Amino acid sequence: MQSPHRTLGPSRRTLLLGAGATALTAAASTTSAAAASTTSAAAASTTSAAAASISSAAAASISSVAIPSPDDLPLTGGPEFPIGLFWPPHPYASTPERYAEIKAAGFDFVISGNYAGDGNIFQYQLGLARTAGLQMLISDDIQIRNMSRWFSISDNPADFLSVTPDEARALYIRARDAYGPYSSLAGFNLYDEPGAGWFGTLAKTVAVSRELAPALLPYINLFPSDDPAYYRSFVDVVKPSLISFDRYPLLSEGREDGNYFHNWAIVRDAALHGDIPSWVFIQTLSYNNHREPTAAELLWQVNISLAYGAKGIQYFTYWTPEAARGEGFGPALITVDGRRTPRYAAAREINTTWLHQVGRELKPLVSESVVHANETPLPNSTVGFTPTELISGIFGSPVVVGTFRSRDGSADRWVLVANRSHSAEARATLTPRLSGVSAVGVFNPRTQTYRARGTGPVPIMLAPGAALLLKLEAR
Repeated sequence: MQSPHRTLGPSRRTLLLGAGATALTAAASTTSAAAASTTSAAAASTTSAAAASISSAAAASISSVAIPSPDDLPLTGGPEFPIGLFWPPHPYASTPERYAEIKAAGFDFVISGNYAGDGNIFQYQLGLARTAGLQMLISDDIQIRNMSRWFSISDNPADFLSVTPDEARALYIRARDAYGPYSSLAGFNLYDEPGAGWFGTLAKTVAVSRELAPALLPYINLFPSDDPAYYRSFVDVVKPSLISFDRYPLLSEGREDGNYFHNWAIVRDAALHGDIPSWVFIQTLSYNNHREPTAAELLWQVNISLAYGAKGIQYFTYWTPEAARGEGFGPALITVDGRRTPRYAAAREINTTWLHQVGRELKPLVSESVVHANETPLPNSTVGFTPTELISGIFGSPVVVGTFRSRDGSADRWVLVANRSHSAEARATLTPRLSGVSAVGVFNPRTQTYRARGTGPVPIMLAPGAALLLKLEAR
């Protein structure tokens, strides 16, 4: 499936022209004298020192590096539900006021981009993020790109366009040491939308990251795909700390992507298989064959994703990509010339009054099931509701129901009921099974508490795209 992310990445030629791979290879290779003529003596000296400092690490197998728990990493760990954005203000618009504007809209982290490809710019933006209380995932750093995207990692010097594990470590050390002093650094965006053929090198890249900076998040975002093997292979081969993907369901002329739920179902399965969080991008703008979302459609994407077990939400995009990039991008949350659109206000409302609050409840829980109730025919790869030990029936309008459990073995369950429609209100009734449920709580995001109610049928009235969180206490 074609993805708009590809048009927003730098070209290979652009990155290869930057400092990095040539100097590194020259310093570490036995043929360094010939290669060194293409780079400065200062760069070669710096690289040689970096390579020498890690020579002892070369003996250790990359595959033996410990895998930290997502609970111990930035963004995936902690109680706060991570809300991020892609395509932030460009370098000339990167100001304290703009980063405060991002924070005010309820965002927690920024994935760099929008012509920020220089180390000095990254450091400046990390400083802005630190002041604003944001974290950053750095994309397009030349060192990281050379070890994760433009070159494979191989011990075989005959492999074309490859760096050795030692060289990869030296590249990572450069990036880590350049940005590590900033507390706002959450990690590195290692690759956006890799093909399955690149998973082997990404496994080595992730291992290098864990070896040299175990407290940073190695981040990779995947293609939209209808192939379960793509996501399962990613989890099994790369052993990532999370699984993130993008799929934009709001098509032109009011249509929906018929396989959106299918894609979410197989990502959810892969995340559960690897016991890692799942993140998703939501669509904020129009582009080729996709429409401009309404506020309700932004909320709908968020709540459907929560029902399917999302542990992180990312907005594509925040700042609007300019027309010269192609794809026909319409206005996002902020226009090309820096004006707020109605979607900025909508995102701020969603993030600050609902998503952060309900996200704190759902983040530590495990997705147990997701079903579609009262919907005929069922969308591809979805499962229809059938009665359970805790819920005897769900009647009325079509809703998507995600059920969650805690990790402590409790028999209690949390149930997120999301409106299947982003254009019409939903009126439904959920009937707890009296033999299994002793109490029902309705989550109030304003007070972040559960309001107790009787165990009788629960009336559910949802605005377009909205959702309700219930806690069912087991007998």
